[in-house]
Amino acid sequence: MTSEASNETAPEAIDAEPITEGTGRGEVLRSPVPISFYGAVEPDTGEFIEDGHPLEGENITGKVLVFARGKGSTVGSYVLYGLANNGCAPAAIVNEETETIVATGAILGEIPCVDSPAADLDSLEDGETVAVDADAGTIRRV
Repeated sequence: MTSEASNETAPEAIDAEPITEGTGRGEVLRSPVPISFYGAVEPDTGEFIEDGHPLEGENITGKVLVFARGKGSTVGSYVLYGLANNGCAPAAIVNEETETIVATGAILGEIPCVDSPAADLDSLEDGETVAVDADAGTIRRV
């Protein structure tokens, strides 16, 4: 008796450069503009509060936060750390280029973070679920 091979294949991984360690899974929340965590995200709730920012009113808790790069104050690192301490951190961060402020915050908060993905950030759509493996340097649709 022969068995049929499954037609299903594992989702293709997008290679990326690891910035921190760990894994995270969640819905993509994509920002078309850079993010400054200081004054932009409420560390007690994870709500995006920066007036006029495309993510204003969104909550980043448990999301895979996708944005080109960070901007602004070094205090942003501590906001990411505070989000993690309050259980309001993103599940993971994906950047084109992770600058020092975001990298430091992700390290302090133990938030999985990758950058330089082999696919454009636009290929990750808002609301789709992805798994980020910062240990292996991959992003996978699930």
